[in-house]
Amino acid sequence: MIERVNRLVAEDKGGWHYHTVTLDEIVVESGALSRVPAYIQNHGYNRVIIVADDNTARAAGNELVELLVEAGVANKQVMVKPNAIGDVVADEQTIIQVMLEIDHETTDLIVAAGSGTIHDVVRFIAYKMNKPFLSVPTAPSVDGFNSKGAPLIIRGDKITIAASSPVAIFADLDILTKAPAALVAAGFGDMLGKYTSLFDWNFGRIAAGEPHSRLAESITKDALEQCVRQAESIARRDAEGIRSLMNSLIESGLAMLILGVSHPASGAEHHLSHYWEMEYLRLGRKQLLHGAKVGVACTIISELYHRLADEGWLGQALESDPADHEAFQAIHEHREEIEAAIRAIPAPDQLKQLLRTVGGFTEPLQLGVDSELLSRSLRGAHHIRPNRFTLLRAYNKSMQPSKVMV
Repeated sequence: MIERVNRLVAEDKGGWHYHTVTLDEIVVESGALSRVPAYIQNHGYNRVIIVADDNTARAAGNELVELLVEAGVANKQVMVKPNAIGDVVADEQTIIQVMLEIDHETTDLIVAAGSGTIHDVVRFIAYKMNKPFLSVPTAPSVDGFNSKGAPLIIRGDKITIAASSPVAIFADLDILTKAPAALVAAGFGDMLGKYTSLFDWNFGRIAAGEPHSRLAESITKDALEQCVRQAESIARRDAEGIRSLMNSLIESGLAMLILGVSHPASGAEHHLSHYWEMEYLRLGRKQLLHGAKVGVACTIISELYHRLADEGWLGQALESDPADHEAFQAIHEHREEIEAAIRAIPAPDQLKQLLRTVGGFTEPLQLGVDSELLSRSLRGAHHIRPNRFTLLRAYNKSMQPSKVMV
C-alpha cells in the first residue's frame, strides 16, 4: 500500500506538492499485534509508553504490555481517564493528564492503542514532545489513524491541529473482528461520508478555485467503492470484510496524508457532525461515535443537495456578500456540471439502506438530534471550516436561500 501510493505520487503530473508517505509499515492481518515487539526492537526503541482507555486496554493494550515484557522492552501503560459523564474526549484535560504521565527524557516511542480519540490525543502529544508514535487500532471506526491532523476540543470548539502521523500501523484482524458492532458501523459511516465530501471538494474547486488533486480524489473514491462493495461482509464482521473496511479507512487517510489537508475526506457532512459534537459538549450530553454522526449527516446533505438540484437553485442563487460574486457567477456558469455531480451522489434512501446493512443509525433522532438542532446546524455548521466553500456554505451565503430544507 505504501509503495503503491508513493509510486502514484511520483508519477502524478497534476502540479500538487505532495508529501511522501513515510510510514515504515502498514500491517493489516491476523496476529499483527504480535509483530509489534520485533518492530520496536528493530528500530531501537527501548522505552515505550502505551496510551489506552479502559476498553482499549482490554482489547489490545494489556496484551501488548505482556508481549513487550516478554521481549524485554521497558514499557508503561497510561490510562486515559473519562470525563464526568464517562466519555473519553480529546480535549485539554485529557491532553494534560496524559502529558503529565509521560516522561520526556525516558520515552522513545508512544503507542496509541485505541480508536479515533486515543489516536488524536497521542498524535498531538507525540508532535509536541517530538516523539514518534505507533498506531495499534482496536476498531475499524475512523479514517484518521494515519492522518497528521488532530481534531481536538479546545474551550468547547472543535479545531484540527497539524500534528504527527504514525511511524507504522499494526491492525490486528483478531482484535478488529471482535470490535463492537457500533464501532464497525461507525467506520462504515465515516467512509460513506466520502460521497458528499468528494462532491464538496469538487464544488469548492469550481466555485472558489480551491486546490484539487485528481490523484487524491481517485485514491479516496477507490477506497469508498471497495468499502461499499463489501457492505454485507462488513456487517457479518468476518475477516475479509473487516480487512476491506480497515484498508479503506487507511487508504482514505493516506489521501489526506499526501495532501496535508482533509479536503477529500471531509465536507459538509463532517461539519454537521462537528457542530452536533460541540453542542453535546456544551449541554453535557454523552458523545456519540464520530462515524455514526457522519453517516447520518451524509444522508441529510445528500437530501439537501438533491433538492437544490431538482428545484434549479443553482441557476437562481444570488450572493448576499459582494465578496462572493465570482463564486456565485462560477456556480451559474457550471450549473450543469454541478447538478450532474449532485445526481451522482447516491440518493438518501440508498445511503440509509447501506447504513442499515451494517447496523448503523440512519435518522437524526437516533442520535438525539431533534428538528431544532438539525435546522440550526444546517444554518451554522459551515462556519466551522470558514476556509471551505461547500455547497452548504454557498446555500447559506445566498441572498434568498431556497426554502428547501431537510
